[in-house]
Amino acid sequence: MENADTFASTRPSDRLMRGIAIASRAHDGHYRKGSGVPYISHPMAVMLIAASVTNDEDVLLAALFHDILEDVPENYSRAEMKDEFGSRVVEIVEGVTKDSSLPLWQDRADAYLEQLSRGSEESLIVAAADKFHNLSQTLEDLDRDGHALWQRFRSTPSQQLWWYTSVRNVIAERRPDMPLLDDLDVLIERLDSWVQET
Repeated sequence: MENADTFASTRPSDRLMRGIAIASRAHDGHYRKGSGVPYISHPMAVMLIAASVTNDEDVLLAALFHDILEDVPENYSRAEMKDEFGSRVVEIVEGVTKDSSLPLWQDRADAYLEQLSRGSEESLIVAAADKFHNLSQTLEDLDRDGHALWQRFRSTPSQQLWWYTSVRNVIAERRPDMPLLDDLDVLIERLDSWVQET
């Protein structure tokens, strides 16, 4: 958490502030599944979680932008991202972008895992931070709403458990020293308990 403390105590660069503004605009009008929480809360949280692992500004920008090319490319294109922030940021984002042209959930998940297994180490940081935040939120919602939550997903509870475990395993295989792994393990164990009850 040393990096996060440093990040929190320093003024973000103009470049990072511009990234925050762009991500906010790109996700404007979108909300987290099943809540009235503005979607930008997720990329902001992913950026802050990534900041606990690295102070590499390109990684932090990629964390902010990680859902843009997948969910709202019409609001901020790959070309715009490359022109303003460089090819390295785009490559990290593409390393964690699901292929929306694949119609089946399982096919998209498998393609993502394959891409993550050969992508950059920086993409692993963004993936770990993203999954940590998503799973934290899912567990919070399960604690509040119970099993009714599963209706929000296109996949079964068992598939969700498989998904988080598989992403965690790809990260662990490539970066066994990743600081977020232990925290992910705790969350995955909690998810497993919920899945066993279904």
